[in-house]
Amino acid sequence: MAFQSKKLINDPNDVVTEFIEGLIETYPGLQYLDGFPEVKVVLRADVSGANYDKVAVISGGGSGHEPAHAGFVGEGMLTAAICGDVFASPNVDSILAGIRAVTGPMGCLLIVKNYTGDRLNFGLSAEQAKSEGYKVEMVIVGDDCALPPPRGIAGRRGLAGTILVHKVAGAAAACGLPLADVAAEAKRASEMVGTMGVALSVCTLPGQVTSDRLGPGKMELGLGIHGEPGAAVADLQPVDVVVSHVLKEILSSETNYVPITRGSRVVLLINGLGATPLMELMIIAGKAVPGLQLEHGLAVDRVYTGSFMTSLDMAGFSISVMKADQAILDRLDAPTKAPNWPVGAEGNRPPAKIPVPLPPSHSIQSDKTLSRPEKLSPQGHMLEVAIEAAATEIVNLRDNLNEWDSKVGDGDCGSTMFRGAVAIVEDMKKYYPLNDPAETVNEIGSSIRRVMGGTSGILYSIFCKAAYAKLKADTESVVTALRWADALEAAIAAVSKYGGASAGYRTLLDALIPASSALKERLNAGDDPVDAFIISAEAASNGAESTKHMQAQAGRSTYVPGNVLASVPDPGAMAAAAWYRAAALAAKEKYSTA
Repeated sequence: MAFQSKKLINDPNDVVTEFIEGLIETYPGLQYLDGFPEVKVVLRADVSGANYDKVAVISGGGSGHEPAHAGFVGEGMLTAAICGDVFASPNVDSILAGIRAVTGPMGCLLIVKNYTGDRLNFGLSAEQAKSEGYKVEMVIVGDDCALPPPRGIAGRRGLAGTILVHKVAGAAAACGLPLADVAAEAKRASEMVGTMGVALSVCTLPGQVTSDRLGPGKMELGLGIHGEPGAAVADLQPVDVVVSHVLKEILSSETNYVPITRGSRVVLLINGLGATPLMELMIIAGKAVPGLQLEHGLAVDRVYTGSFMTSLDMAGFSISVMKADQAILDRLDAPTKAPNWPVGAEGNRPPAKIPVPLPPSHSIQSDKTLSRPEKLSPQGHMLEVAIEAAATEIVNLRDNLNEWDSKVGDGDCGSTMFRGAVAIVEDMKKYYPLNDPAETVNEIGSSIRRVMGGTSGILYSIFCKAAYAKLKADTESVVTALRWADALEAAIAAVSKYGGASAGYRTLLDALIPASSALKERLNAGDDPVDAFIISAEAASNGAESTKHMQAQAGRSTYVPGNVLASVPDPGAMAAAAWYRAAALAAKEKYSTA
């Protein structure tokens, strides 16, 4: 049965900022940007972007994988690490702040693990930074070897092999190479490494109960680093058997994920997932080295053992094998001051540190200040009740969404949506210009972008921005039902364009696309707008429920077996249907009492 986990924390919402504070007190070479809690960036204390004369190497992602990524910031490795909330991609504002803080004339390289949220957030940040005049390149790392060749658009996951890519890129940058050459070395390194993980327990997110998904005497093969289910569950075996199986999967000639053949030189990285004692990791290393040499005919030139990319308190390990030549070995052997690379730390901690101020944006800022109107128009009143009802529904649905997501994802869908809903309600009371529908939609997007990490946050930000643009294109002050329908259609098209999903991919679009189609159909047929809204909400609910029968083609659910998916609807689709239906019912009630 599930039970409340024990954690040495204060408020679960503060774990990342408090981790960063402890990190920079521990290591004299690290500093952070003064942007808590929205901006969580760790950077080298000796680097200032305007004067930095080398390529900046930046990585990051959701927290909970410590020491990755902040523990690998230091001369000869990362220049900055962008920290998202636990298991949630960092938002665009944080990534841009990190780029602006450390990038000089030589430009910067973004090293991104292959998860949809990371790709979207880092990708949008790269495009924005380029528009501000920065030179930016991005390398995606997908080193997972546990699953069959990928379906859909998700691709192979980024795992602990990313740390070796960090080291190669950081050493290349430290030599003063230009951006194109640093990116080329990082890309080549990412194509040389393969990883597979094994879990003995699932991880527990701060403030949540411990899942009982993995029973006693069982182990999970090929899991992801966010607690999502692996490729298979098996009986626990002796470590010799487990290590042999993992090496065979990584080096399989059938999948051909890594270009390693008999006679190749390799580097071995044994990674603990958070709760595995060093003794057991060393046992694994002691079995893996002769396994590579005797079973696979490989020369093992370097071995790194420790906890590099964890999954909170998960018991288990991953093995990464990288094809090596002298050039890669030279990069791995190059000196670095990154505190968690397996070398000694240097320097004394100063008595006090003052946070580095957030760098200003290079983009032109508007002087326009938005605020809540003193008196709401009828349209403003309708917007207010619909927004409040939608947000309240998401707040009430948090635990259900987390429960569904724990079975098909990383278990934080409800918590992520909850943060966005709470921010929307709070900001609406202060800032939303409710008499201006277009600007209100834009402000909803701003609230979401500020507090919601992960794929949901960036997708809903894109959703709101596209709807805002469509509404803004018409100068009429009153927004008709057809204009709302057009805005919904434009928002869905933008999410599909940038997220890569469409109908039937088992995403939030499977709720919103039927809703949009039904709304347009009923309005064009001359139905009353409120009745059309209610009918379209029913279509959204039916669409969300239908995701039980879909094979996932986007997001982390693509890694989950079909029999598990068949028992649970897509959490993102259920959330979308819930807020849409709540808004429709609130509008109907408001209309009937008006």
